[in-house]
Amino acid sequence: MNKINRARKIDKCITVLFTTVAAMIILLLMAFVGYVIFKGIRSFDLEFLTFTRKGIMNQVFNTIYMVFLSLVFSAPIGILTGIYIVEFAKEGRMKKFIKLSIETLSSLPSIIVGLFGYLVFILMTGAKWNMLAGALTLSILSVPLIATTTIDALNGVKQEVRLGAYALGATSKITILQVLLPACISRIFTGVLLAAGRSFGEAAALLYTAGMSTDIVWSNLDITSRTNFLNPFRPAETLSLHIWAQFTESTAVNAKDIANFSSALLIIIVLLFNIFVRKYSKSLDRKLGGKVE
Repeated sequence: MNKINRARKIDKCITVLFTTVAAMIILLLMAFVGYVIFKGIRSFDLEFLTFTRKGIMNQVFNTIYMVFLSLVFSAPIGILTGIYIVEFAKEGRMKKFIKLSIETLSSLPSIIVGLFGYLVFILMTGAKWNMLAGALTLSILSVPLIATTTIDALNGVKQEVRLGAYALGATSKITILQVLLPACISRIFTGVLLAAGRSFGEAAALLYTAGMSTDIVWSNLDITSRTNFLNPFRPAETLSLHIWAQFTESTAVNAKDIANFSSALLIIIVLLFNIFVRKYSKSLDRKLGGKVE
């Protein structure tokens, strides 16, 4: 009886300990987010929500556009890498080397990746700072996350599903495209969106590649022009870079106000994006499972 009571006390103590730690983490996160948003609201000015030099909407557009361009490159590479490792690569040194490379790439500091992007996409090509170089640099950071998510998603599919497809005469291509991918598409899509969410806040990787200026002329429809909003070869300051520049380099009187509001807006965008990812992922899982909301 004493042993049972002692076990119950230990269980309660451990439960209280973990609950306290979890509560502290949540409170710390809420305090941080609340402080940044509060500072942003206090610094708010309607002029910030314009596409002028004093506003930040050009930077918001640059951020969204650059993340989209990075996913154009990183999503196919990451998904195909995951498929190759799970479905085609044989157990051995090569498979271990690829996995080790993915793990190493995912742990690299973003500033190192930014310097690599500067050397390869700027110096070696002779180009100036541009959005495409920034997007390619971001894709290097996104590929490991997408590949890892794809590997976990495919490994989560029961082996009986594969064997059943092969027993019906399906080839490897048909099994992957029509059986395995539909079974885990929601998890793969979630990984892609999480990679996008990480890219939203990147700054160090873009310092040497994307540039620190934004000269968009919205009335200019010539896509070859460096002031056209869709031209990927123009310099593009993102929202995170804009925050850094306002805090460290700007001499404007309201530089801190702009930085505070930009920080609050960036946090709100990332939070809403993560909430959307989780909601959409659950909804997609229910629909693919045959349950309609």
